[in-house]
Amino acid sequence: MSQPTPKALAVLPTWVDSSLLKGMLRGIERESLRMQSNGFLSQADHPATLGSALTHPHITTDYSEALMEFITPPKASIPEALNFLADIHAVVHAQLENGEKLWPLSMPCMLDDNEENIRLAQYGSSNIGKFKTLYRRGLGVRYGRRMQTISGVHYNISFPDHLFEQLQQHESDDALKALNLQDYRSHRYLGLVRNFIRLTPLVVYLIGSSPSVCRCFMTGREHQLLPLVKGTLHLPYATALRMGSFGYQNSAQKQLGIHYNNLKCYVAELQKAVHTPYPPFTHLGLNDAQGEPVQINDHVLQIENEYYSLVRPKQVPKAGETPSQALANRGIGYVELRAVDVNPYNPVGIDETTAAFLEVLALYCLLKDSPELLEPEQDLLDLNHAEVVNRGRAPNAKILAADGETALVEWVQTHVTAMQELAELLNQTYDTELYSQALVLMQNRITDVDATLSAQVISDTLEHGGTWSFGSFMAQQHADVYASHPLSSDVQTYFDHAAQQSLQQQQQLEQDESISFEQYLADFR
Repeated sequence: MSQPTPKALAVLPTWVDSSLLKGMLRGIERESLRMQSNGFLSQADHPATLGSALTHPHITTDYSEALMEFITPPKASIPEALNFLADIHAVVHAQLENGEKLWPLSMPCMLDDNEENIRLAQYGSSNIGKFKTLYRRGLGVRYGRRMQTISGVHYNISFPDHLFEQLQQHESDDALKALNLQDYRSHRYLGLVRNFIRLTPLVVYLIGSSPSVCRCFMTGREHQLLPLVKGTLHLPYATALRMGSFGYQNSAQKQLGIHYNNLKCYVAELQKAVHTPYPPFTHLGLNDAQGEPVQINDHVLQIENEYYSLVRPKQVPKAGETPSQALANRGIGYVELRAVDVNPYNPVGIDETTAAFLEVLALYCLLKDSPELLEPEQDLLDLNHAEVVNRGRAPNAKILAADGETALVEWVQTHVTAMQELAELLNQTYDTELYSQALVLMQNRITDVDATLSAQVISDTLEHGGTWSFGSFMAQQHADVYASHPLSSDVQTYFDHAAQQSLQQQQQLEQDESISFEQYLADFR
């Protein structure tokens, strides 16, 4: 766990060439709240003209009816993924009514004092639709609805099988050589996951952009945040409060002991959490005073997706499969990098340099040695994470290791330096300079803390006089971009068809009355 020298961090085997990376895929999921013209969270229904949030493949909702989620399919290059994401934004913007805009920050726009006014996402009258809404009601009962209004970007990435085949051939461990390709691929992806967890402070420092929050977000909560400007709270050196104790974290899950050291154990631990009662959630009750269900069950996790994590090993589920069953049946197919704030300066929430940086980092995490991640190291990682979230821009911010501590910027510099050759390899793969340019930009954020996104957000929040003013200004800038984004007739036809097809699919689900929702829920519990 000690911090090695830059020379020891070299991870690119001599036999790896750019041809082995051809076939990489990436997809992007971006969340964004719909904001009313007065700055408050939208109370309107999900626009019907966009189709069904239950069944649409690209335009759905997350926790709240107002929290939109945009999903690209896997794409062969960064420009293709970002162009598709831009198309989604343009399609959505054209259907927003009454002056609504997409809020550009990870931390939410203005919220009412009564958090019951944060409407749960609605998915219709089918059993699965009711189930999804009940799950969200349970999240609100367990953690509060305000926490669920936070937005993020999830970056999904996969590497081609021929890379894993070559990696396996060059293994010195006979046991690893003897694995079938599916199990070997899962083994290497779990190594990527563990290393990404180790290196999350690097992500938080370099691309974190939630150093402040609207005061309304903290209503009813104890905190140590300080006033920045009217209506805005912050910590002086914070980078990404979304990733800290005020974001997606909870004490129940910290007791789970879910590890990423082998896939069989990870699946078993996740499934155990979905079937283990948790007394504080039992105390909340399964139903309200009127007998209506308020949570799916009283278990540590209602469903597997409730497990919050910085990164997830993923496999596309087939009909009837849970995420963990898909992993158990077909191994890990890709990883979901979840520790990514929405970039408020970009209309689609992520720019090509951030995407390129994440891909270099993912390759680095894949190729770098990745020992098992055990409790003593995880305890240190938790401290490092909190340090960088809350005071990553402080001159004396540090990273802890078993053998001592290192200045944060020195630690970040060491790893970014070691990524240079991987950036060059990806440049060759895609015939571009994008990947090395991304590291140049990150290098600038290492040497000049004021160039970080979190520092820029603080500066602009002060200049505009508060979070709402800054967010509203950027929302209008982005709305102008969406309005001028060209949509080809083929793209428009594709999204029109997807909307209609999704409505038909929802209708078909609602026509199935073979089982009552009460029985559906009882069967799941």
